[in-house]
Amino acid sequence: MQQPEPLASTFYQQPTLELAQSLLGCLLIKETAQGIASGFIVETEAYIGPDDQAAHSFGNRRTKRTEVMFGEAGHVYTYVMHTHCLVNIVSGEVEKPEAVLIRAVEPHGGIDLMYERRNVKDIRQLTSGPGKLTKALGISMDDYGHLIFKPPLYITKGFSPDKIEQGERIGINNSGEAKYYPWRFWISGNRYVSR
Repeated sequence: MQQPEPLASTFYQQPTLELAQSLLGCLLIKETAQGIASGFIVETEAYIGPDDQAAHSFGNRRTKRTEVMFGEAGHVYTYVMHTHCLVNIVSGEVEKPEAVLIRAVEPHGGIDLMYERRNVKDIRQLTSGPGKLTKALGISMDDYGHLIFKPPLYITKGFSPDKIEQGERIGINNSGEAKYYPWRFWISGNRYVSR
């Protein structure tokens, strides 16, 4: 079966809060030796660089880990948190380190492979969280710095959500007032949203 075309690099050049919403409904695809797995993005969080206390790049903090965030929009920013690999899409202009975290996807292709990788019985548990979806899709630290519009990890058109909701981001309690920013977006009523 012919895979759909990746979204163009220009798609990622929109402002970060807009990108976080535009990604909802898009299809995230990962090709591996074991097979292809994919899911529709149903939840995202925006992190807006230097002034966002919850962002890794707060205060323009430039480390080996955050370096990719200072580059062009459309690069993959993966990092490990509590043993889980999380996947972000770099956004914003060059030297303006911003990113969108993919928080949850709705399983689409390669579901048997996802069950194998995740070892859970409930389909809702496969990809309903940022660490769950990377394990299910086979996304790893090897994807760091990759361009999201080229295989083996890429995003294509999916569907247009009927309704998008927004609220506070999750799990960033030590980030001052930034923890109250309503920069988490999700498809209303979707059962794969993390919570």
